[in-house]
Order: sequence, then structure tokens, then C-alpha cells
Amino acid sequence: MKLPYFHVDAFAERPFTGNQAAVMPLERWLDDATLLAIAEENNFAETAFVVRDASGEADWELRWFTPTEEVRLCGHATLASGHALLMRDGGDKVTFRTRRAGLLAVTRGAAGYELALPLIPTEPDAWAQAVDLLRAQPQDVWLSPDRYGIYLFETEEQVRALDPDLRGLAALGNDQFICTAPGMETDVVSRVFVPGGGVDEDSFTGSAHAALTYFWTERLGRDSFTAFQASKRGGHAVCRRDGDRAILSGSCITVVEGSFVLP
Repeated sequence: MKLPYFHVDAFAERPFTGNQAAVMPLERWLDDATLLAIAEENNFAETAFVVRDASGEADWELRWFTPTEEVRLCGHATLASGHALLMRDGGDKVTFRTRRAGLLAVTRGAAGYELALPLIPTEPDAWAQAVDLLRAQPQDVWLSPDRYGIYLFETEEQVRALDPDLRGLAALGNDQFICTAPGMETDVVSRVFVPGGGVDEDSFTGSAHAALTYFWTERLGRDSFTAFQASKRGGHAVCRRDGDRAILSGSCITVVEGSFVLP
């Protein structure tokens, strides 16, 4: 069996930057063990699988897998899926029905694409164990019951210098540890660690920016800002708050297109 396969760099302004995702349109859902085995073989932060939505609520059903588990929300692989399908099929907008994140949409925009995600609110809190494992003291900690944590630092240099205990953070569970500060060349800079989900440091994390959109628009007192995720590959976005949605604008580049051969 040959399955369509796209390797996309999402939130990337040129090849080999942003975050890699595999996008695989399927005629029908394969069993979960096979989907996970494919994701493990791809060995990207995320593999996105899409099947035509029979319910009529959206164009496609969408699921995301890391090499170790299925996740509830992945922004960069949703953007990559929208890019791959719009480039293949044409049109200006594609919608996705997901199991745990509701309806999502990718639209062509001036900066490439716009991705609409649910806004993720966080509240001031404390988690001393996580702070100890980050090996640096943030100014503030904001947490979400959905396991998104924002750790605010004073400077970009502090964020770039972080060297956390990744194995210790992984033992705390499948949390996103989102470390952020005002940026030097962008409004906001961040690094995101998800070792409990099989991704020690993510290259660019769309769902983290849905949390950062809530946090920074509250803090800055305006509806939009520019953002850079300071991973080894790096990734850029413009983040905008629109009601209960975070709108992330960014570009995508297809670097491989072909077939995945399934025995």
C-alpha cells in the first residue's frame, strides 16, 4: 500500500527552518497502532493524518501523532496540513474536525497562511519543582489545567541560555514548558520543552503560541505581536487575538513529496 506523503517545514521562511511535519492524506483511518508506528518511523515532532470528513462539519478529519503518542492539539502540523492540501487541491481555505480541539481552519493570507486555533488561557500560579528543573528562576509562572505552562523571563538572553533537566521535566508528565521573554528583534521570544511527550525541545510550537497569544496580548495591552521561537531551527509567526481564537500567521515550505510504502 502506497500512502501520499508530504514533508513540510511549517512556520518557515526558508527550507530547513521552522518545524518539520509529515502530512499524510488517507482514504480511511488505519488502526491506531499502525498510525503510531508510521509516526515513529517518520520521527518528526508530529505526523498529521487526514481523512475526508464524512460528517459534513469540515473538509477533513485530522489527528496528530508524535513518535510516542497521539496529542490533543498540534498547531504547526495543522498549518502544514493546510498548506499541503491547498497546494495539492487548490482553494483559499481548508477546515479540519479534530477529536479534542474542535474545528480548526487554515486560510491563505498575506504572510503565507493564517491558522485559527482555540485561545489557551493561563493564570498566575506556581510550580516549584518545574522551576527547579528549568535551572533558572522566572519572573512569573502562569499555568493552564490543559498542561500548558508559561515561564516568563526578563530577557531573551536568559531564554536562549536555558539548559533544563529534560529527563526530570519528562517525569512530571506530558506538559509544555513554554519559556518566554520580550524579544530583541521580535516582540516576543520563546523556547518550548515537551520531553514528556517525546519532544525534548520543539522547533516551533503552534499550540504554545495559542497560550502565548493569550498571555502576551493581556500583558502588552494590544491584540497582536511578532514572535520568534529560538530553537536550533528557529521559527517565526505573527500572533493575533480574535475573540476566543488565536490567529497565527506564517509560511510553509514543502521539502519532500512522495509515497510512504506500507507493507
